[in-house]
Amino acid sequence: MKINYANRHILITGGSSGIGLACAKRAAFLGANVTILGRRVDVLEQAAAEIQAARTADTFVQVISADVSQEEVVRAALCGLMDDRGLPDVVINCAGVTQPGEFTELSTEMFHWNMDINYFGTVYVLKTLVPGMIQRGSGQIINVSSAVGLFNVYGYTAYGASKFAVNGLSEALRMELKPRGIQVITVIPPDTDTPQLAYEMQYKPEITKQITAVAGLLKPEQVAREIFQGASVGRYIIYPGTTAKFLYLALRLIGHRGFYTYFDSLVSKALKSSPVSKPGPGCQDQAGPD
Repeated sequence: MKINYANRHILITGGSSGIGLACAKRAAFLGANVTILGRRVDVLEQAAAEIQAARTADTFVQVISADVSQEEVVRAALCGLMDDRGLPDVVINCAGVTQPGEFTELSTEMFHWNMDINYFGTVYVLKTLVPGMIQRGSGQIINVSSAVGLFNVYGYTAYGASKFAVNGLSEALRMELKPRGIQVITVIPPDTDTPQLAYEMQYKPEITKQITAVAGLLKPEQVAREIFQGASVGRYIIYPGTTAKFLYLALRLIGHRGFYTYFDSLVSKALKSSPVSKPGPGCQDQAGPD
């Protein structure tokens, strides 16, 4: 049975920009009540105005300022939301960050930052909402991952690893919650024209730029449209656009070995024209005097 989102309450983390904002506007267009969660109040208020303009019904638009990487902050914010509006029918975990760079150049803090927001930010939201969904016997959880959570590439050791974690969480959670009437969906978008992509382009190694240039670029509105189309008919994995679908099918047909061969050749070619970064501090740089 196709889901009708009219009058449903949809919570979207990272809903003030990019794919999250596009999903919020799409939800409002479909007649849903929308709550967006983000950190910056000014950006949230601007996003709320755009969402209200996209409404096709007399529904509410609410904003919550909270940092998804802080568990107690998330719990307090969402408990307050549930006291005010009730338990959301749908949650779309879209909050995310990325910092590309070669492994030796990225600090360990950067790995924690990616995991704290992309992975633990998803965990904290769901730890607060899932018990109520189980008690109610219904709900829809949509976790937005990435194509590099399916097959990771040069320059994304921190970001890709965090998205692999989101995929693993979603797979196990889907199995746990399906018998309890709750659907868990994973979204695998390719590069999308968002402020986050504009930010990461400043830091992408030249080799990464050459590798990712072979993929297309989607608009966030297309991603949002395909998310709701797939979720409304019960798909548990959604691959917006053609690039992510091709990646999934190719991995199934030729396996990782074929992809390793192809991408290794791209990296080898790129290395001939791009300087290699110097390694970061290792044991030899940290040792004290003899």
